[in-house]
Order: sequence, then structure tokens, then C-alpha cells
Amino acid sequence: GRSEYLINFFTFLAQEVREYLAEIGVERLEDIVGRTDLIVRKPVGNNPKHKLLNFDKLLARIDNGAALFRVIDQKHQIDEVKDVEIIKAAREAIEHGKEVSLEYAIGNTDRSAGTMLSGVIAAKYGEKGLPENTLNVKFKGSAGQSFGAFLVQGINFKLEGEANDYLGKGLSGGRISLRPLVRSNFEAEKNTIAGNTLLYGATSGEVYINGRVGERFAVRNSGAIAVVEGAGDHCCEYMTGGRVVVLGETGRNFAAGMSGGVAYVWNKNGDFDYYCNMEMVELSLIEETSYRKELRELIEQHYFHTGSKLARILLDDWNRYIEDFIQIVPIEYKKVLQEEQMRKLQEKIAGMQLINN
Repeated sequence: GRSEYLINFFTFLAQEVREYLAEIGVERLEDIVGRTDLIVRKPVGNNPKHKLLNFDKLLARIDNGAALFRVIDQKHQIDEVKDVEIIKAAREAIEHGKEVSLEYAIGNTDRSAGTMLSGVIAAKYGEKGLPENTLNVKFKGSAGQSFGAFLVQGINFKLEGEANDYLGKGLSGGRISLRPLVRSNFEAEKNTIAGNTLLYGATSGEVYINGRVGERFAVRNSGAIAVVEGAGDHCCEYMTGGRVVVLGETGRNFAAGMSGGVAYVWNKNGDFDYYCNMEMVELSLIEETSYRKELRELIEQHYFHTGSKLARILLDDWNRYIEDFIQIVPIEYKKVLQEEQMRKLQEKIAGMQLINN
């Protein structure tokens, strides 16, 4: 569509609203807020159930002198969020691209950590962000919702503790790693340390989580890389790109609507096919050398960024554990990959023939 269409739509909408207001003798929408006396119940037919509906309490008009609509501006306390402090401390990285390392405590009221920071960097450098590893920020504690949301290239967030929902939402090139507190005495791979809907709509970047995560992990992921140690229901739902590795059990409906990207699951119990939605994907053992190499490298990165004990166990006996992994690839996506491989092979053969001639 075009912007003019949107302008016309709202113009006509406003005109029609004005006409309706004129019909009831008022000039502004604010004048009818709370005016339940203007609501008239439509006449009903012969259905006896309609007579059982009583809207008296719903339509009661209470006149207690309180305002019925917004009369003061909300206080969002934007000047007090964690990012304001980070942006000030990271000025050398943002302005001059110098490597900066920072450390902060974080609590569950610190929401969307990194979003404002990413906005400042994107405004200055666009999609390319900063050079890799320019800004490294360590956090300790329980991060609030949307930790690392929209994090851009060049920012590394390392969290020791736990995270709420939406970690890595809209990830845009940054890197997030999460591990339990060093002093914790539980087995990371058997415990959930991050919430639901992580990595939603991510386009690029990396996420490594030393522990289990909740439901709807990597939904609509279109290009990010992620390694976790277990996930809830609907993992990789509507995924269109990227790579996801699950070193453990998954919930139901894995890969529902998945049309792109590749996922790997450690099928240690041999029952993953029961949890996977097979409508658009196919499962296979990992036979190709390139995919085996890719999976190993992803787990190595997971170990490097989180120190995962499980990752170390898998890597130390790789030839044994690689046989337990299942590769999940969308059927149509696999056809495209095969066609691309064939095209490259044909180009290579044609090039060799030209050289020989």
C-alpha cells in the first residue's frame, strides 16, 4: 500500500466519528466517555436466553467526581532505567568504537535492558552496529522482561543469574549468554533459568543459555543462532531462518509452522518424534559432514560463552553423542538447499571444463 491510503482512511474515519458525535449533540469524544445513558440495548427476537442477560451493573453510571479519562501524563521514569547509566559509561565505545567492559547488578524491575542502548547505536551506525566485541557488559541478578531486546551488533550481554520472559526479543546482531549464579548448587540442564517467548522475532545474533527455557522459544526467529539445554512447548514455531540447538528435552508442538532454518535436538530419550509437529518438517540423523561440523562448532561456542558442564560432556565424547542428535529441516527449505548445492556443483564442473579446454 501507499502512505496516502492510510491518510485517507484515518481522514474518513475521523469524519464519520464527527458525524456520529454531531447526531447526539456533542463536539468531542471526551464528552461521551462514561456516558452509559447513551447506550441503547437493541430489541431482541424470541430467543428466551436474551431475557436472562442483565446489563444494569455494567451500564450503571457512577458520579463520584473522579476523572473518567486521562487528565495527567504518565510517568514512565525513562530517565531512571539501567540503559541511561550504561550509555554514559559506554560513551567511548559508542562514539569512537573503543572496546569497553562494564559490570552491573540487575533486578527484575530492570526491563528491556539494552534496548535504549541499541537505539542509540543504531541511530549513529545503522544496521551494521559496532565492530564485534566492542561493548561487553556483565550483569548479575534476576533480569526483568525483554533483557537484551533488539540488541545490535557489537554488544555482548553476559548474565549470571536468571531472566524473565522475552529475552533477546527482536535480537539484531548482538550476543546474549546466560548461566546460573556461580554459587548455585543445582544442575543447570535440569532447571529452567529463563522464561517464555525468548528470541521472539530475532533477525540475527547469538544466544547461549546454560539451562532450560520456557515455552515458545525462538518463535519467528529468522536468522539468529541459539543454544539451550531444554525447552517447553512450541519451540521454533513459525521459524524462518537461523539455527537452534536444544541439548535436552522439548515440549510439544516443536517446529509447528517452521518454514526455514535448521534445528538440532539431542534426542537422548529417543522420543522426540512424539513432540515434533511433522506437518512442515522432516527429521533425520545428522549424516553430512558439514552439518556435523556446524553442530559441534555451535556447542563449542555454547561452552565457551557459558562454561556449560553438559556441553563439555558432549564434546568430550563427541563421536558417541553425535549419533543421538536429530536434525529438523523444513521440507520445502531442504529442497531449496539441495537445489542451491546442485547449482554450485554445476558451476564448479562448468568452470573445470573451461579450464581443461
